[in-house]
Amino acid sequence: MKAKYDVVIGGGEEILSRSELMDKISDVDAIVCTVNEPLDKGVIDAGKHLKVIACMAVGYNNVDVEHATKKGIMVTNTPGVLTDTTADLAWSLLMSISRRIVEGDSLVRAGKYKKWRPQMLLGSDICGKTIGIIGFGRIGQQVAKRASGFDMKVLYYDVIPISPEIEKKYNATFVDIDTLVKEADYITLHTLLTKETRHLINEKRLSMMKPGAYLINASRGPVIDEKALVKALQEKLIAGAALDVYENEPELTPGLAELDNVVLLPHLGSATLETRDKMAEMAADNAIAALSGVTPPNLVNRELAKK
Repeated sequence: MKAKYDVVIGGGEEILSRSELMDKISDVDAIVCTVNEPLDKGVIDAGKHLKVIACMAVGYNNVDVEHATKKGIMVTNTPGVLTDTTADLAWSLLMSISRRIVEGDSLVRAGKYKKWRPQMLLGSDICGKTIGIIGFGRIGQQVAKRASGFDMKVLYYDVIPISPEIEKKYNATFVDIDTLVKEADYITLHTLLTKETRHLINEKRLSMMKPGAYLINASRGPVIDEKALVKALQEKLIAGAALDVYENEPELTPGLAELDNVVLLPHLGSATLETRDKMAEMAADNAIAALSGVTPPNLVNRELAKK
């Protein structure tokens, strides 16, 4: 981008305050942003010359897309590139919580591993169990693909069932969400954040889970009612949870960090060198296309596509 435009870097590793962000974008034509920047109506209005908001992410919940569209500002994202990486991360979470990897690592580092014992840090098998996938888009399907290597029964729920051909490809069975919650040994979330999916996993559905079941979230934090989850984990209503995202990220609900039956990661879903490079390149390409007067390859508000 520096070869074509004057580029202003805002914040570096520090997250800009709302007022700092508004000041930074007052004279720019394009923003390349991450999920950290809340681009609401007021912030967008501060960009007097803004033509494009290029999100370096699949999700764009941090952007008021409706307001941007009204102002003729294109919004873009980086879909597809992080599918396998995020599916890998979901499996990392699943295996870490089920086999108590983090607890074991802490025990060894603290010098508390003195001898092998038959009942030390007993976890749960994965092979042959039932995995329930909520949200069966690209990432959910890749999670299912990996489950086949563990001979798992795959249940899935989505607003619209996929085609029989894809179900057969991944050996997946569509069920309603409550059936999935009741029957799965591992529940992994891969849904978008919408009004309908906010607190999709709530106190009621947590109480429906098996006592030995695990909950994994590598989608969006508010899909889980975090207060209800803390209560369920404290009371051992479920075996454990593994989270990469949080309801009020980066803040944690009180009590969550003190629990041993939860694995907590700092939003690492796409955190590989290969994937982040591709995301950055896609975001830059989207911005350059918009500034060049052509339709960006990953335009979210398609009504602004060039005729």
